[in-house]
Amino acid sequence: MKRLSYIIVSTLFLSALRAEEPRPEPPSLTRFSVEHMNPAVSPSNDFYRYACGKWLKQASIPEDETSWSPTMALIRRNGLLLREILEELRLDSPNRTPVQRQLGDLYAAALDQETINARGIEPIRVDLERIERLDNREDLASLVASLHTRGIGALFEVMVDADARKSDVYALEVSQGGLSLPDRDYYLETRFANELAAYRNYIALALRIAGRKEKAVAADVRAVISIEMALARASKTLEGLGDPEANYHKMSRVELIGLAPSFGWDAYWKDVGAGEVASLVVGQPNFFKALETQLRERTLDEWKAYLRWNVINGSALLLFEPLEKAHFEFYGRTLQGTPRPEPRWKLAIHQVNRCLGEALGQIYMDRHFPESSRFKAEQLVENLRRAFSEELSKNSWMQPETKQEAVAKFSGFRTKIGGPSKPRDYSALEIRRDQQFENVRRSAESEWRRDMLRIGKPVDRDEWQMNAPAVNAYFKPTANEIVFPAGILQPPFFDPSMDDAVNYGAIGATIGHEMTHGYDNEGRKYDAAGNLRNWWTGKDAAEFQRRSWGLIEHFNRLTPLANLKVNGRLTLAENIADLGGLRIAYQALQKELEKDPSKRQTIDGLTPEQRFFISYSQSWAALIRPESLRASLTTDTHAPDILRGFAPLMHMDEFYTTFGIKSGAAQAIPKKWRATIW
Repeated sequence: MKRLSYIIVSTLFLSALRAEEPRPEPPSLTRFSVEHMNPAVSPSNDFYRYACGKWLKQASIPEDETSWSPTMALIRRNGLLLREILEELRLDSPNRTPVQRQLGDLYAAALDQETINARGIEPIRVDLERIERLDNREDLASLVASLHTRGIGALFEVMVDADARKSDVYALEVSQGGLSLPDRDYYLETRFANELAAYRNYIALALRIAGRKEKAVAADVRAVISIEMALARASKTLEGLGDPEANYHKMSRVELIGLAPSFGWDAYWKDVGAGEVASLVVGQPNFFKALETQLRERTLDEWKAYLRWNVINGSALLLFEPLEKAHFEFYGRTLQGTPRPEPRWKLAIHQVNRCLGEALGQIYMDRHFPESSRFKAEQLVENLRRAFSEELSKNSWMQPETKQEAVAKFSGFRTKIGGPSKPRDYSALEIRRDQQFENVRRSAESEWRRDMLRIGKPVDRDEWQMNAPAVNAYFKPTANEIVFPAGILQPPFFDPSMDDAVNYGAIGATIGHEMTHGYDNEGRKYDAAGNLRNWWTGKDAAEFQRRSWGLIEHFNRLTPLANLKVNGRLTLAENIADLGGLRIAYQALQKELEKDPSKRQTIDGLTPEQRFFISYSQSWAALIRPESLRASLTTDTHAPDILRGFAPLMHMDEFYTTFGIKSGAAQAIPKKWRATIW
């Protein structure tokens, strides 16, 4: 799964296409089953079709989704469970607690399309008028600060997180940003020429909808594209962003000013609440040098056009239907190939998760995450820990001093399961039933103030980066911790009713995946305390690179879409984690079978080892729209699910033995080219 990536399913909605729906019952979960297999396909020729073929043939992508999979079915089910909770809480009952009132009113406000439509662009009028009044460059920084504090992006990104080289305190970080397309490549690569042309048209349409005079639209579009194109050229690639050492530059505020002196940094920091901060982490200094060039060379009218666009585009999903529709037509239909927007209740749930996520997550856990599931998950994690620890101790290619550090790091691993033991206090946040736009902006301001007050203070080790209903998991390198929200601890990943082989193949491999992230090409650069520190000998670092090469080359050859290959370097961390997770889960299963031989049973004609590998593949069964697949090959650090379901298996000797796959089979990799890292 993704590290520190939230499951945020598409938030592109259009109520004109969505009559009020009946409330469907939460769908049943997609469990491991031999009925999903296609035994007519030889596992030697196409293991993915063998393991998932019948499911792939019978499944279809809902019109409001970019893809479909057992994981997406689980996400949809969780969404409906959250809808049940919020539908109860939006009733204006005197029995609601204060936080229940906030949850219900926030949800009700997001559902109130009539009020949202009646307000038109009124919620952003103050911002647009302030931009129009901008008459000097000195005020540009304060205007950008005003947008940033309310969740509207422009020019660059700012965040507060654990300092990568002093992970027990929070640091202020600034990094490249300012783009409205998914990645720099959309501006610079000719293969995205059609998307760039469609983006121009979308900007023009949205500006007209927002009331921009026709004679000014063309000039605004030119300014936006020109500025964003320049920022894209100055931006690192996703692959370049994957090196934590190359993207960490501790600087004083004076040094940052030296990179871009034309920006009013002092005014900016004062307005965002960080006026007393003496130092910060700059992710990409060259980006800010390039920003300085733009600040000096662009006219004030160009900057006004750029900021105007960021306000309009960054608010489109909170405003009336014409803007919502324009946003969906570009980001949903053009970029992702989605025929229909999602129903409005999903937008409302996303907003609640964004603004009051821990409060909603606590109710979700109380209703849908029994202690028995937590206990079983903890047992699985502990079994995986033991297996990983033993494998580290037996490692034959690391020098003793490196291995000692690796073992110490693993001994310090922390695990979180379910959700926060104590949800956040949201009592100071004002929520009103008739102010959807303001609710979201006030929430963003509250989060911003909270972050600014934490700079330089001790890191809260109990904080979660995901809400409890998330169908995801993550490893956080600065905390040296693995985290499994309650949402993922269900089929197809975790099923207490199934045999060990099935669970180790799905959630076991996921647990092992997150553990392995601590030792992938990025995570290995952090030590036991979560600090960015080189604890590798030169020889071991070189050996790690050599062993990674097989995965890079293998994934570079995979072509899931005509003429488009996977980027083996961009996806390396996730591919290492997939393979490592599988190996550790397999070893943990073997230990369970040795401890209790009665579990070594043939079920449905399949051995435990066969069920393990089939379960893993079925957990990644997926259909995806071509447009979405094309986008993910550029913007996602994961290989597509349709490849993750089989490609890592090709590097495991045990997989070949289990299914009797001979050298020379269609998908076989010669043994000498199989990657063995962890």
